[in-house]
Amino acid sequence: MLMKFIDDLYEYYKDRLTGDEEDAEAVAMSILDELDRRDVLKLIGEMTDEELLGMFGLYLFESLKAKMAREGLGATRPQEGPRIH
Repeated sequence: MLMKFIDDLYEYYKDRLTGDEEDAEAVAMSILDELDRRDVLKLIGEMTDEELLGMFGLYLFESLKAKMAREGLGATRPQEGPRIH
């Protein structure tokens, strides 16, 4: 059922999309602004197990990525130069 929601969103916005990530973010933020907790939980309740696990997996991935960035993990660190004898 949720995939139909995504398909309907895409059909509605496709003539205004350019294909970059900012488009998807703008549409998602616009939709989230219109939904309340009850609406979101209703949509989640209509998800298949696969969709639910995919959504939660993406949430975990993005949350861990953000936490690592805040903590400075993965930041560019000076590397040792080549050893010249």
